Amino acid sequence: MATNFLTAEWRKLLMINYAVDKKILDPYLPKGTELDTWNNICYISLVGFMFQDVRIKGFKIPFHTNFEEVNLRFYVKSFQDGVWKRGVVFIKEIVPKPAITFVANTIYKENYQTLNMKHRWDESNQELLTSYSVLKKKWYELQIKTNKHPKAITSGSEAEFITEHYWGYAKINENETNEYQVEHPIWEVYDTLDYKVNVDFKDLYGDEFDFLNNQKPLSAFLAEGSPVVVNEGRKLNLENINPNRLF
Repeated sequence: MATNFLTAEWRKLLMINYAVDKKILDPYLPKGTELDTWNNICYISLVGFMFQDVRIKGFKIPFHTNFEEVNLRFYVKSFQDGVWKRGVVFIKEIVPKPAITFVANTIYKENYQTLNMKHRWDESNQELLTSYSVLKKKWYELQIKTNKHPKAITSGSEAEFITEHYWGYAKINENETNEYQVEHPIWEVYDTLDYKVNVDFKDLYGDEFDFLNNQKPLSAFLAEGSPVVVNEGRKLNLENINPNRLF
């Protein structure tokens, strides 16, 4: 039975989504997983959101209960015991709190980095403006304007594919993978009116992702988010994965 490690709310998830060549992601692919695609497109997403009311094992850490995160992630699946588990792999997750970086890198074997960050949530009569910014040499920002009323995600849509991944996978080494489950309800999304991406992907994420600086996103949307539960991680049991499945 899964044990809760962290509870929180993830709110106002700004998701900028790009097509990516599978070969670029191969070095980051954890053993026991394969790339997940939608309409034969391999996606990578730049995501900004707010952590709120964070508790670890039920306890609040002073000055670490509310903070921003910006991450670059891609989508995978793992076939275990006859069932597909759909999840995400993070290239890097940026937060402004060093204790969060230490816990995530130590326990979940993720690639967190601590940088100064800020956010804006502005509301007018007709629109929401949501932005997340990261300071590294200069301020980088991702921003979106939406209407004010979220709606249910359409079944089979791109937004459903992007948001409906409930497992996290982290590459420990070439032969070991960490797996953890994230629990949350299906999110609602806002209609996008406009968006801007002012980010140097090479500076934040490395030379392999410089191509994103000159590539137009396939989509951008804002999900409202919800309370979430992150369960304790475990090493993936590779014996349960069937490499000779028929589909």
